[in-house]
Amino acid sequence: PGATRILVPFTGGTLDPTVLDAAIRLAQAEEATLVPAYLLLVPLRYAEDSPLRDEVAVALLLLEAVEHAALRKGVPVDARIEKGRSPTHALRRLWNEEQFDRVVAPAPNGHGGGFDVKDVGWILEHAPAETIVLKPTPNGVRHAA
Repeated sequence: PGATRILVPFTGGTLDPTVLDAAIRLAQAEEATLVPAYLLLVPLRYAEDSPLRDEVAVALLLLEAVEHAALRKGVPVDARIEKGRSPTHALRRLWNEEQFDRVVAPAPNGHGGGFDVKDVGWILEHAPAETIVLKPTPNGVRHAA
């Protein structure tokens, strides 16, 4: 209680390293807890409470990698998996249950991952906290200034 919490939602089996690095740096600067949240999409052919074991296994591996990266930088982590019929449905459910001080949302980078344009618009319109949408470079290469 009282600690700053930075939500980093992602889905699709990937979180761009640039987005993760930025979220970790922000959490370090604010002495905040990083809350990576894997948004697990439940197809309509399944009940919303279906176990989806394979998808959960992928989510756990990704969240573990995120946790290790953050802990190496001294950033505490409080990981989540949230189910929904769409990314925005899962986010709405998460935002109804918990409070966050910042949201760092990945935009698409051309190689899969990130929220699509429609979802980014929804996030910007409905986010309950200060929100950063980060679009990594399409080829993953950072350019020197």
